[in-house]
Amino acid sequence: MTEKDFILSGYQDLKKEGKVGYKSPSNIALIKYWGKRADQIPANPSVSFTLDACATQTTMSFERLGKPTEKFSFELYFEGEPKPDFKPKIETFFNRISLYVPFLKEYHFVINTGNSFPHSSGIASSASGMSALALCIMEIEREHHPEMDDDFFLKKASFLARLGSGSACRSIEGSIVQWGEHKGIADSTDLYGIKYSREVHPVFNNYHDTILLVDKGEKQVSSTVGHNLMHDHPFAAQRFEQAHRNLEQLMNAFKIGDLDGFVKIVESEALTLHAMMMTSMPYFILMKPNTLEIINKIWAFRETSKTHVCFTLDAGANVHVLYPENEKEIVHQFIKDELVVYCQNQQYICDRIGFGAKKLTV
Repeated sequence: MTEKDFILSGYQDLKKEGKVGYKSPSNIALIKYWGKRADQIPANPSVSFTLDACATQTTMSFERLGKPTEKFSFELYFEGEPKPDFKPKIETFFNRISLYVPFLKEYHFVINTGNSFPHSSGIASSASGMSALALCIMEIEREHHPEMDDDFFLKKASFLARLGSGSACRSIEGSIVQWGEHKGIADSTDLYGIKYSREVHPVFNNYHDTILLVDKGEKQVSSTVGHNLMHDHPFAAQRFEQAHRNLEQLMNAFKIGDLDGFVKIVESEALTLHAMMMTSMPYFILMKPNTLEIINKIWAFRETSKTHVCFTLDAGANVHVLYPENEKEIVHQFIKDELVVYCQNQQYICDRIGFGAKKLTV
């Protein structure tokens, strides 16, 4: 599909009013997306686990205006309170997608949103938030085009979500989602995320992700700034090639159930992400001392326990601890006994693989 396939045309008989809602999860990248071209096109392919507990719930009421407006008309509430500092990001998003959903200027919207995880917990909410909003917009489009099939609905929702936040395109479906063109995955595309279509060994079913909240403060550097630093990065080309190679290796690990190989790829990707930030200009160190303490504890425990617990990181200090279902009890006890002490206020979130967004009854 191309961008032109997603342009809505010929919509008639606009509904006077209505309300839609979606709950959409966050995701954690295994192969990291870091660096982008214009229009939120990724510089390299990525793969993620869709999460379950960490999610955003959004409802969107719409009422038709007397005539289309030049500017978008909407109110935004976060957990019941007006959130004016969120509005510029929504304005930018609406501007980016207005070509594809031109009815946005025909309505006044009331958007109510909230996260299942604590605000300022250090968990990035752009993936879950933008995917939930994109799904609400697509639900409105489907109300005007009830003949729309589910496949197109999901692809366009992912396409729109990408224009709000790149990683959001991986939160529409689950449990493993791939985004970005890769020669080994025939249906892969830069335009939207797809359910991972290759063979996956059962050991990767029901995988767990315990998120250790090392630092709940504001991010030192925004994702947009971080991605842009890749444009003139001295190691950018090598990094993008590495991502392709690591994806090929991960595909094989998924197929044969190679947990040792999975661990090596996932941890290498996490450390590479931070290495790119430490070697950019300007440069950043987003890991905290407790991040390093946790990583060393995980390495030591994995050696002595012969488990397959591993870590990954986003662009921040928090640690995602990944482990298979059959190692849940021993790893969870290890987390409580040895890792929670390194978390801010001893806070952590127990999550696991999820299966994508869900429509709400509103």
